[in-house]
Amino acid sequence: MDCPVKPAVSSRGRAATEGPWRYLLALFLFASLAVVLLDPLALAQSTDRAKRLGAKLMCMCGCNQILTQCNHVGCSTSTEMLKKMDALVTRNEPDDLTLQSFTQEYGLRVLAEPPAKGFNLVAWTIPALAFAVGLTIVLLVISQWRRRAAPAPAGPAPSDVPPDLLARTRAQAARDTDD
Repeated sequence: MDCPVKPAVSSRGRAATEGPWRYLLALFLFASLAVVLLDPLALAQSTDRAKRLGAKLMCMCGCNQILTQCNHVGCSTSTEMLKKMDALVTRNEPDDLTLQSFTQEYGLRVLAEPPAKGFNLVAWTIPALAFAVGLTIVLLVISQWRRRAAPAPAGPAPSDVPPDLLARTRAQAARDTDD
């Protein structure tokens, strides 16, 4: 049994309905490729430089996580900060200038590690100094314990007792136990 409706066939032998879809698909793929290649912001996060700079900054949404590792779903703060960083990376701004612009906008708390200058130098030196002082105290206490002599017995040593007193005490103990 033949199908009553047959698709129209072009001169090449294909159905006429396949042609427009194929051209639309090709046009869509070409447009997508053009957007990806012409939009540097789409590729900026994949560069090593953007990842390195993002690792030096904190997300300011209050999660206390590194900017590139903020895992809050729909975190608008990290998205905004990443867009700003991507714009600076695509403009090929120096790393110092990029970090300085974030510091001016959010303060020093945006940096993942404090700069080692000024009062922040204390944050870098205190842990090492505390470790050295603690280790010194422990070593001094251990050396004092080793030097300490063994404690003397409470009573006189048996060699210090006169022999006649020792003989009388033994005779007294023998009499008391015999009775």
